[in-house]
Amino acid sequence: MTAGPDPATSAPPEAPPERKRWRPGSVEVLAALLVLVVLLRGPIARSLATPALQTWLTVFVSVLTQAIPFLVFGVVLSAVIAVFVPPSFFAKALPRHPALAVPTASVAGVVLPGCECASVPVAGALVRRGVTPAAAFAFLLASPAVNPVVLVSTAVAFPGQPRMVLARAVASLVTACVMGWLWQAFGKGSWLRMPSRAHLDGMAKWPAFWASVRHDVLHAGGFLVVGAACAAVIAVVVPKSWLEHVASNPALAIVVLGLLAVLLSICSEADAFVAASLTQFSLTARLAFLVVGPMIDLKLFAMQAGIFGRRFAMRFAPATFVVAILVSAALGPVLL
Repeated sequence: MTAGPDPATSAPPEAPPERKRWRPGSVEVLAALLVLVVLLRGPIARSLATPALQTWLTVFVSVLTQAIPFLVFGVVLSAVIAVFVPPSFFAKALPRHPALAVPTASVAGVVLPGCECASVPVAGALVRRGVTPAAAFAFLLASPAVNPVVLVSTAVAFPGQPRMVLARAVASLVTACVMGWLWQAFGKGSWLRMPSRAHLDGMAKWPAFWASVRHDVLHAGGFLVVGAACAAVIAVVVPKSWLEHVASNPALAIVVLGLLAVLLSICSEADAFVAASLTQFSLTARLAFLVVGPMIDLKLFAMQAGIFGRRFAMRFAPATFVVAILVSAALGPVLL
């Protein structure tokens, strides 16, 4: 009589192989979209011909056209800082005391000839290289408004009014310093998602450089597109006649133009020409437009949330708006 297999030593029966679920990839999704566009080409063509959508497309494309070159510039500069600049450089260049590092970083924004889209990735690179966040945020706010390109464009937009150039530079620097000091005093590390580049560790310099560029272009570029789309929607929805009714109230005009700067999301190289065209508003209200716009708008909020985290953006952006409005309202009557 033969003994049966020992259940303790016999191998368990093999489980049947799992059936793989089919999931559409990017090629299939693109093919499906192309088929839909071909099938719906008639309705799509008719919808694109409407004036509202034409305005939306114009604003959307103009925001992207203005911002993308400077975004790429900022991404490249960010990669250079992240890969080629040693951390010890910033320890030597900035004062050790955070209270002194903030104004130094604000004034250093003069050397970056770019707009706000360039300053966000550069500020992220500064934080990654060990710069105190308060100083990096001061640089983030100051550089788009006090660099030579922006100041020259402001002088061209306001001919014969050099005080507007001075007022924009001073108010922007004061706002950046105040925000840096406020973060140093009240900011919490739990609000900030520290930018990291762990995937670059151990890579050679040039491969790490190109990897950083590709990552930041795709990451920040996506948020830029979202912000540009929101700005285009606002430009279509907000009627111009509404602005004329609030221009007669000086205090309300300052707040409204500050909000308009946030909603329109115009590049800092071009916003002076828009401000100059708002002749129904006072110079102080237009100063608020020029100070707020480069520091916080829809596309900047999206990019800041993408790089530093949503908890940071939800606190930093409203505080920046309030400080910029108060500084503009205080300095405008004095400098203009």
